[in-house]
Amino acid sequence: MRAGDRVQLTDPRGRLHTITLAPGATFHTHQGYFRHEDLIGAPEGSVVTSTGQIAYLALRPLLADYTLSMPRGAAVVYPKDAGQIVTMGDIYPGARVVEAGVGSGALTMSLLRAVGDRGALHSIERREDFAAIARANVEGFFAGPHPAWRLSVGDLSDVLPTVAQPATVDRVVLDMLAPWENLDAVADALAPGGVLLAYVATTTQLSRLAEGLRDDGRFTEPAAWESMVRGWHLEGLAVRPEHRMIGHTGFLITTRRMADGVAVPVRRRRPSKGYTPEDAWSPDDLGERAVSDKKVRKVRRDLGAQGDPGLPAGEVPESQV
Repeated sequence: MRAGDRVQLTDPRGRLHTITLAPGATFHTHQGYFRHEDLIGAPEGSVVTSTGQIAYLALRPLLADYTLSMPRGAAVVYPKDAGQIVTMGDIYPGARVVEAGVGSGALTMSLLRAVGDRGALHSIERREDFAAIARANVEGFFAGPHPAWRLSVGDLSDVLPTVAQPATVDRVVLDMLAPWENLDAVADALAPGGVLLAYVATTTQLSRLAEGLRDDGRFTEPAAWESMVRGWHLEGLAVRPEHRMIGHTGFLITTRRMADGVAVPVRRRRPSKGYTPEDAWSPDDLGERAVSDKKVRKVRRDLGAQGDPGLPAGEVPESQV
């Protein structure tokens, strides 16, 4: 380990501390301190003991560790979602990828790892302050500028046409409030067969984006899912699920670009009607199965048979209707 390296320290209780090694610096807690020089020049996996006799395991942080401990302006994409995005978005070495909504740069690092030095990742962020934080985090992890990365500040719909020729982008990853507003620019940039993957936080966004993709007509039928991770407690014979888990963080939705002039095949089951404020929700809109009148009559008869013996056969008390 060298000066300037980020190092993750684990204490005997499993608590994590991340430091950047520097000559002359010290790491302090209420239980003592140790000098950074005790780690500079030592191999990873070393143990250093503080003046309070607390032993710390020292390792360089993995990407998942780094993204959860780095400075952040916006919320980060959790490692569980970043892994799904890389795999289900089919981000491969050499791919030409556009990312919009950089935030603090957590997903950017996973995408850069996937495309490699010979790929190309162009990240677009609306807020200049978020872009500055993301740049610092990314360059801090890779120890300098990554050869495959470009970062632009502005709106996706304005920047994308200026940085990518039509039908030249392999993958587009969106992490933004209203991705459906940028479908036209994304469709122009994506090559036929290219993948669009979006990360959204709410079911309202998920529904709106799905309907927008269907209405656009240049994308395949979208697929959506979420992932949840539950850790396990491993202590002797006490092997059980952890009491806490990383539950819902966001929804992922994917689709692919159709060839120009080719219509999307009609599904056997027609998509539900899109919702507008003037519409009233119907069971069809919510994907519920319609309950037949025959079944309702049967249930009422059954309830009548089990109800008050003094009631005529088939009659149901008003409170049960």
